Amino acid sequence: MSTSLAVSGVPFELTPSQGSKWTVAPDRVEVLAPAHSDLFVDPSGESGTAAETMLNAVTLLGAPGAGDFVFSARVGADFRAMFDAAVLLIWADERHWAKLCFERSPAGETMVVSVVTRGVSDDANSFTVDGDAVWLRVSRIGRVFALHASTDGDRWHFVRAFALGDDIGDVQLGFEGQSPTGDGCAVWFDQVSFARTTLGDLRDGS
Repeated sequence: MSTSLAVSGVPFELTPSQGSKWTVAPDRVEVLAPAHSDLFVDPSGESGTAAETMLNAVTLLGAPGAGDFVFSARVGADFRAMFDAAVLLIWADERHWAKLCFERSPAGETMVVSVVTRGVSDDANSFTVDGDAVWLRVSRIGRVFALHASTDGDRWHFVRAFALGDDIGDVQLGFEGQSPTGDGCAVWFDQVSFARTTLGDLRDGS
């Protein structure tokens, strides 16, 4: 059985996925994503089920409880292969989840990418990042989730807003690392913050 971990800045415990080995320090969270690990439901129907790919993704998740929140972290990765990524993850069930990624693109650039899964996955590229780290933020406003990213931790850029579905109950929230096409990827998270507050303006990032 996995042991829950306490992460500074997060007021609820987080549980690592089976077999994953997260390192939690006072100011940093790290994990090595294994080779060919991912969390994605191919809309063509040709990949495995979300349950199968979830078993191969390294996650660290906990239940934030009811109500609005704002969750953020600076994230980085030892990018080696296409789609290596450090991720903030919202998880309802194996067919309803969303991730905000700092990811290596097929062109070798590092980008902010989002994936929303409602039965199958819908992914979209946001913007490229000139550097080895970026701030990511996930917020809940009623039944709506909003994703933002920042290159300086101050000015936030809107990525997307969405709802996971009418019948979605409690969600889990936390971190993920992935290396879908590579031989593994070290990912890290610091400056982690969770606040039970309501985002002022969904699209301008205030």
